[in-house]
Amino acid sequence: MISLYRNAFGGLSRQVWLLALVMLINRSGGMVVAFLTLYLTQKLGFSVTEAGFVMVAFGVGSICGTFMGGKLTDLIGYFPVQLWSLFLGGVMFLLISQVQNYYLICTFVFLLSAFGEAYRPANTASIADFSTPETFTRSVSLIRLAINIGWSIGPAIGGFLATRDYKLLFWADGLTNIGAALLVFSFLRGTRRKKSDKHTVKSNVNPKDSVYRDRKYLFFLLLTTLYAIAFFQLFTIGPLFYKRACNLSEIQIGYILGLNGLLVAFIEMILIYKIEGKFQKLSLISFGVGLVVVNYLIFLFSHNYGWLIVGIVFATFSEIFAMPFMNAFSIERSKSHNRGQYSALHSMTWSIAQISAPLIGTQTIAHFGFDTLWYILGSFGIISALGFVWLKKI
Repeated sequence: MISLYRNAFGGLSRQVWLLALVMLINRSGGMVVAFLTLYLTQKLGFSVTEAGFVMVAFGVGSICGTFMGGKLTDLIGYFPVQLWSLFLGGVMFLLISQVQNYYLICTFVFLLSAFGEAYRPANTASIADFSTPETFTRSVSLIRLAINIGWSIGPAIGGFLATRDYKLLFWADGLTNIGAALLVFSFLRGTRRKKSDKHTVKSNVNPKDSVYRDRKYLFFLLLTTLYAIAFFQLFTIGPLFYKRACNLSEIQIGYILGLNGLLVAFIEMILIYKIEGKFQKLSLISFGVGLVVVNYLIFLFSHNYGWLIVGIVFATFSEIFAMPFMNAFSIERSKSHNRGQYSALHSMTWSIAQISAPLIGTQTIAHFGFDTLWYILGSFGIISALGFVWLKKI
């Protein structure tokens, strides 16, 4: 087992490990988002509706930031985009902690999300430069591992800080972002694109290389969005279903959701190492997308705690098979001068899903109930899986 883990994590560049460390620090500081609605309603006295609009501003900022991050990555390189995204995002956290006016908070939350999400396409583009075609998918999995560990640490620390003072959350997030920016500046500043390289790339640009002319890739993004909407419901509407329909305690719900992170942390890198290169990426994506449907079938026919655990296991393997290879497919479709655009559009599909998933889920439950939602999400999964099969054939 030790040898297997060594091989799974071996061969990755020093820069990829550094990016994983930066992501771990950045996501470990991801406390404010988890507690933002509580802060707005309990600390500042906003209504639930007002808090909802603040979260909409966060989602819109995410889409705008991802789009601009991709554009800027192609124009000036991934080093300055990552550096300033982390630094300005940290500054915005510190500023929001001092603001109580509703409209100013909406504005600052939009800017915070826009600055923060600009990091994602730049990060993906840098992974492509720091890895080989043989190690790219494992490099992406390492970054995902850092994100999962960070998201596990962040809310736990955030809960501890929130019981003392909500403003400590903003200071913790701000300082970790600025610390991550200093790491990027210290170790990656020599990797920014040189002017000579920039002019060389510019001379080779073909207008036909635009991501918006790549119809197969746009279809891929549509299928990815359907899958992302179906998958995110597990973490937005899923806890509500566990509580109301299955009568689970908060501890039991925490065990189910925590199992997802543990499985990703311990299994994904090894599994990617064993199967990468042995199957076509679209085949693995299609298989992974199809696995999420099993979870919704279980939701339809059983509220038993044991079966719900089986369901989250299938959903986790869906994530493990689908998401790393989606990233790899996205990068393979791009070229060096438009990699930021491809990465940005791919990241935007997840931002769109993050906004639309809770909206679709809550409205469907309110009018038609949980079972109707599971039929809809299962259908999204089936359509997406079949779509990836068709995309592979063409």
